Amino acid sequence: MHNCNKLVYFTIIILLITGCNKTDSSPTEAEDPPVQIEKSLKRGLAYNLTDPADLDTLKSGVSWWYNWYFKTSAPVNYYASYEMEFIPMLWGGNSAGDYTQVKDFILSHPEINYLLVLNEPNLTDQANHTPAQAAADWVKYEQVISEIALQGRTIYLVGPAMTWGTMSNYWDPVVWLDAFYAAYRSANGERDPKIDYLAFHWYDYGLESQLDRLKKYGKKIWITEMANWNAQIDSYQKQAQQMQQMVSICESRDDVFRYAWFIGRGNYPDNKHTYLFNPSPGELNDLGKLYISLPYSN
Repeated sequence: MHNCNKLVYFTIIILLITGCNKTDSSPTEAEDPPVQIEKSLKRGLAYNLTDPADLDTLKSGVSWWYNWYFKTSAPVNYYASYEMEFIPMLWGGNSAGDYTQVKDFILSHPEINYLLVLNEPNLTDQANHTPAQAAADWVKYEQVISEIALQGRTIYLVGPAMTWGTMSNYWDPVVWLDAFYAAYRSANGERDPKIDYLAFHWYDYGLESQLDRLKKYGKKIWITEMANWNAQIDSYQKQAQQMQQMVSICESRDDVFRYAWFIGRGNYPDNKHTYLFNPSPGELNDLGKLYISLPYSN
């Protein structure tokens, strides 16, 4: 074949091939992006969630959880799979190794933005810290946050997690907090402690009045444990009614940033009707079904 004819021939062949493979001018069909689950951004659970079945069952109505510890043994892809945040905690009286481990855990999880600290310091069987002891520990919490910030991450401190306690002279959470602020200022050149959010626990009627007492500190609040353990709660119906009221308060108040029901499971029988799960993995009881379905306002 003549060279000119050969060139024309191959040009035609190439055009035919590319023409068959070429798509039209409309955009190519892409994979659908992950669908974000519509649910309350405030609603959480105080419980050591580790079973994928439990996480999968809760994901439609719960946005976060914590386990009173600074890491979790939940599946490593928990955030992508279930759209639920795990929030680490430094419970109180932590070792130097704990501080290192929580920094490492946070830095390896880019979705984490918060660190819970100091669980019920005015309860003698919990963190059991006087205001002065807590002020000394608070500097360590601030150091953890500062060191993480050097890696380009902003982490917000949430705590201390207050309740009505058993510590002599400090059973009232407001009395303890006032003394804590004073002790911290005295030891740190009169500057205030870095507290991005306060935390609070409540197990009775009257949640709103308790939250009103905390307004003086000018902080948004995480209710990191709530249910009703009052002696009058002796049936599922009464606990369910209390859950609806407490959740409604939390969802409607601008000063409540997040809240967590206590608890997923515990020792049986569940005499106060507070558990969300049956014993079998991934099986919500009636209270659990109610919790994930209650109205919300993001």
